Amino acid sequence: MKLLPWRRGPSRFARAADGSMTLVEHFLELRSRLFKASLAVVAGLVVGVPIARSVRERLAEPYCSALANLDQLPESGCSFTQLGPLDVFLLDLKIALGVALILSLPIWLYQLWAFIAPGLHRRERRWAYAFVAIAAPLFLGGAALAYLVLERALGFLLGLAGESIETQLEITRYVSFAVNMMLTAGFAFQFPLVILMLNFTGIASARRLLGWWRVTVFIMFVLAALITPTPEPFTMTAIALSLCTLYFIAVGVAFLNDRRRARRRGPYADLADDEISPLDETVEPVTAGEPVEPPTAVGEPGPISRPSARGYDDIA
Repeated sequence: MKLLPWRRGPSRFARAADGSMTLVEHFLELRSRLFKASLAVVAGLVVGVPIARSVRERLAEPYCSALANLDQLPESGCSFTQLGPLDVFLLDLKIALGVALILSLPIWLYQLWAFIAPGLHRRERRWAYAFVAIAAPLFLGGAALAYLVLERALGFLLGLAGESIETQLEITRYVSFAVNMMLTAGFAFQFPLVILMLNFTGIASARRLLGWWRVTVFIMFVLAALITPTPEPFTMTAIALSLCTLYFIAVGVAFLNDRRRARRRGPYADLADDEISPLDETVEPVTAGEPVEPPTAVGEPGPISRPSARGYDDIA
């Protein structure tokens, strides 16, 4: 009787890594991973539905603050317009789903990673762990920065209407505007990871990445202008400077990685794979050799004495 009956063979991870798992088993594995991820999202909805209204009111605060700064806040308070009877209900469901996805992020990301990881090498898995650990804070930082500058952006846009126009936004369009701005900024903050990926995979060295700084800074300001839908300079400059700072930090990490790679490769780290090693090509002078004496004559052969023993020897 075995004490550990569950360790009778290789795990599913090992079977998927060595290629012994069949196609049907891969589909069953995918179904199992999706089912577990769906359960995590449903569990997140249990928490997201009660707080959906609070999240919606939190998203409305920049709009109310912008109206107060423009002296356009009505006496009844900050309010929105609802065009259909189900608009707010469906909006709260979308917000609850977004909250559920954020709360269940570790679980469904793990299920996705557990399905993909067997097809990667050990070194690629280490890189994936590091990139995922960096990507999440960068995304949250970009979304938080967009939320902080949302008030100034709304103040500029609402100020264009003038005093003769009463402003009252439609709730679903406003929330879509705010969420899209936060998502766009979050994805834009993933650009340093692209820089690091180019360096860690050996496509571009740190010196080459630093040589692109003028073009990169220009691209950052263009990207910041696309993220912020207003020509107001403060919002665009804040996002652009944040992106440029992350770019130079990524280049600094790339320099450290190149230095570590050079120490590992030894004295020939600066040579390309198709470049020959340095050779000593100095020409040594050729001197004349010593004279060779002429050959002497060979004497005539003498008579061979007849052997005294008769018969055959051992060799014969």
